Amino acid sequence: MVVPPLIERKRDGGSLRDDEWRGIIDAYANGSLPDYQMAALAMAVYFRGLDPDELSALTDSMLASGDRMDFSDENRPVIDKHSTGGVGDKTSLLLAPMLAACGAVVPMMSGRGLGHTGGTLDKLEAIPGFRTDLKLDRAVRQAREIGLVMLGQTAEIAPADRKLYALRDVTATVESIPLIAASIMSKKLAEGLDGLVLDVKHGSGAFLPESARALELARTMIGLGRTRGCPVVALVTAMDRPLGIACGNALEMREAIAGLSGDGPPDLMEVTMALGIEMLRLSGLAVNDGTARSMLERAIRSGDALERLAMMVAAQGGNADVATRPDMLPSADTIIDVNAVDGGTVTAVAPRPLGRVIVELGGGRRTVDDMVRPEVGLEVLVKPGQMVAAGDLIARVHARSAIDAERARSEVGAAITIGDDAPVVLPLIGWRVTHEHTTPWEG
Repeated sequence: MVVPPLIERKRDGGSLRDDEWRGIIDAYANGSLPDYQMAALAMAVYFRGLDPDELSALTDSMLASGDRMDFSDENRPVIDKHSTGGVGDKTSLLLAPMLAACGAVVPMMSGRGLGHTGGTLDKLEAIPGFRTDLKLDRAVRQAREIGLVMLGQTAEIAPADRKLYALRDVTATVESIPLIAASIMSKKLAEGLDGLVLDVKHGSGAFLPESARALELARTMIGLGRTRGCPVVALVTAMDRPLGIACGNALEMREAIAGLSGDGPPDLMEVTMALGIEMLRLSGLAVNDGTARSMLERAIRSGDALERLAMMVAAQGGNADVATRPDMLPSADTIIDVNAVDGGTVTAVAPRPLGRVIVELGGGRRTVDDMVRPEVGLEVLVKPGQMVAAGDLIARVHARSAIDAERARSEVGAAITIGDDAPVVLPLIGWRVTHEHTTPWEG
């Protein structure tokens, strides 16, 4: 395949045919197309976009580059959710066991931290011994046996996407809506799902801060799913402040366990319940929102959801006792308070700089080879609009050393601003998006 003319055509605003996309993706997956040519094509797509036929061809080509999970003979509905990422976003850790307890099969393939955002795999691996690098056949078997599995993208699933994802991260082409949509949907369609619920973030801490672009991404992925036999519903939710209190891998795992025990922060539980209701409705396990909510509440109240988490932890190499003894999770050597310098109204709790603080503490990666320290992170104890007095506790820093903690304390203080005026904050849930309608959220 002669690639430069294809790059040139895309650069100049033209379109590539289905067979050309297949050839490009096959060549990239088998190593015959070099990174520098794929990077040039990705940048051309970033600036020129893809028309609907091209987006379909790219998604299908990446999907076809690997194997798929097979649940064709499964009597239970196979359902999943995906979040575009944020700070403190730990809903997957609650939803997978909750939905399994309600009778669904959840084969959740997740990712690691990217930039200032945390990754579900890193949070799970805060559990000592927990394995996320499962083979495809084992993952399918576990999902059938206990109703859920949470794993990383295997070498068998969409290998072309694995390479392209890493390339985009180092070539400033992450924020391309067609490339994001094709990447997410090629992986999710490979899970053999009956339905998918998306949590698309907007706000200052999201990869796509503008609401219009978040809605465009949601509609794009819904369209890709619908034309491939996988119904998709999206909620567009706020990431102009962290979700919940805990930010950092072990801290978030601990907060997820609290949520499954009936003691999660209100904002975290509101988003979790809203997504869970959509998952149950889409799967056919609940006929209306009220029934779905009751099922989710019962899964928590009965302890069934927490038990499903324990079963998954045991099946994937961890100690199941962590579900009832979260103190088994790693804890930081140094924990210090962050206090308000002045009194007034909390005007902003900026997730992006707070996420960067966690990375600097060792809780995320600056390069792909960095080792993540699961014990470090932040507890963010205030929300925008909250009144505080001078000296009030507004956050805690969990660090490896006093030096790290003191450095982080000043940065956290700068990210939490206090003033006189009431802030304008995004609704926690902004829109519900289906293939037919985009409607403001009414709760």
